Amino acid sequence: MPDLTTLENKIFTIASSESFNEAALEIFHFQYKNNPVYKSFTDYLGIRPSEISHYTGIPFLPIEFFKAHKIVSGNFKEKAIFLSSGTTGKQTSEHYIKSLALYEQSFLINFEKQFGSVGDFVILALLPSYLEQKGSSLVYMMNKLIGLSGDERSGFYLHDYKQLAETLKHLKTTSKKVLLMGVTYALLDLAEKFPIRFPELMLMETGGMKGMRREMIRKELHAVLKEAFGVEQVYSEYGMTELLSQAYALKEGVFHTPPWMKVLIRDINDPLTLVNNGSTGGINIIDLANIYSCSFIATKDLGKKTDEVSFEMLGRYDNSDVRGCNLLIV
Repeated sequence: MPDLTTLENKIFTIASSESFNEAALEIFHFQYKNNPVYKSFTDYLGIRPSEISHYTGIPFLPIEFFKAHKIVSGNFKEKAIFLSSGTTGKQTSEHYIKSLALYEQSFLINFEKQFGSVGDFVILALLPSYLEQKGSSLVYMMNKLIGLSGDERSGFYLHDYKQLAETLKHLKTTSKKVLLMGVTYALLDLAEKFPIRFPELMLMETGGMKGMRREMIRKELHAVLKEAFGVEQVYSEYGMTELLSQAYALKEGVFHTPPWMKVLIRDINDPLTLVNNGSTGGINIIDLANIYSCSFIATKDLGKKTDEVSFEMLGRYDNSDVRGCNLLIV
């Protein structure tokens, strides 16, 4: 059994491909031994952990397993359970959290690495569908960032678009940076009902129409938001219930991962084979902050890598994901 405190600290000091590989292998062996579902999945594939010397050889657990099984590494009493959003009656993913402090460390270090000190911001969150459900990891993250901003003008907005628009008008004269993060359909509602020219606004969309609007490609979406708010750039956040880390797009469509997170792309027709940079396929994610669940996840998203720390998200698989593999029975 590795020293887990030392391993936690190691995650956020990764500074090279060698140190990433070392930490990834250490976490893989820990999870293989202490996560029954992941062990069964790895054994089902006929993979021998002792033969893996690089993170590209580690098996990726299909994300659907978080709906059908309790994915935990080790024995612990969870501090929280994060739940995915879903339509009524639809089974949702459950992510059992051993350490909220670990999650907070992950999102705070990454946020400040990308954007600067959270104390320099007024943070506004327009996340109605997430606020209306329980157990949202995104709401937890934004609530902590709002508190850490230390500004009484920071806060959540549900469906009160008019009040949010008034707040934005007042903030146009502030000396602080202003971040408005919102679920896609709500930002479009705000843009239609209360457009406001605010070129200095840092506008970030988290994706998701939640069945409220027709789906739009990112380029079309960003064009609408740019016109409504007079901004030159729209930022994007890529995260999910099953992860404890996020990637951010500082330029349209190109997401950057923190040092403890990597994206690999799998072949569309052969989910156990990886493809080269520039090729489209399914997105596999390594999130080393996920020590106590599973750090190696095959998502239902389609994308392509542009380099070792950047990728594009292009869409979603349909329900025929993990083609040819009936693996959810393990």
